[in-house]
Amino acid sequence: MASLLDSDGDGVVDEMDKCPNTPRGITVDARGCPPDSDGDGVPDYLDQCPGTPPGVAVDNSGCPFDSDGDGVADYLDQCPNTPKGATVNEAGCWSLQATTLYDSNSSYIRTEAYPLLDEVASILEKNPEMEVEVQGHTDNRGTAKYNQWLSEKRAEKVKDYLVSKGIDPSRLEAKGYGLTQPVASNATEEGRAQNRRVELKRLR
Repeated sequence: MASLLDSDGDGVVDEMDKCPNTPRGITVDARGCPPDSDGDGVPDYLDQCPGTPPGVAVDNSGCPFDSDGDGVADYLDQCPNTPKGATVNEAGCWSLQATTLYDSNSSYIRTEAYPLLDEVASILEKNPEMEVEVQGHTDNRGTAKYNQWLSEKRAEKVKDYLVSKGIDPSRLEAKGYGLTQPVASNATEEGRAQNRRVELKRLR
């Protein structure tokens, strides 16, 4: 009786092997298939992004798609279509942390923040059709009324800076959101620092 063939040498004969041509040395299951621990359809030995949540679409390397190339996967990205080169936060939003822009309780931009704002101006120059909402946000220290005013002033200062760099003011809408949209807990200084921010939302 002729011996049964195992062409890829994985220990599972060809007629039972559901994953033929597995590379030599790769561990397989009883079906002849390499393990796929996160179930994304890409075997572990090829998966460059292990631990992808169930149901998330991935590319051939096993990594979730990142359509706007901002480093935040689409399934986590709360701000899709961020322009190329923009600095984003963990949510994928074009964000300028207020602690790098302003002193405490101030709307005057610190000189250390100019390179970051120059980056924004450069991106807008390269995308002349783009319109953005400059969003000011604060932490919860102080009254809601005061924080609303402060967030508006901070957004306006960023808009003024971008206009001074040649950006058409009709492309920029400054709007303050006060303390209403925190991205972190206000119970800690670290969280409050994250909430004191300016974000740029692409409108068109």
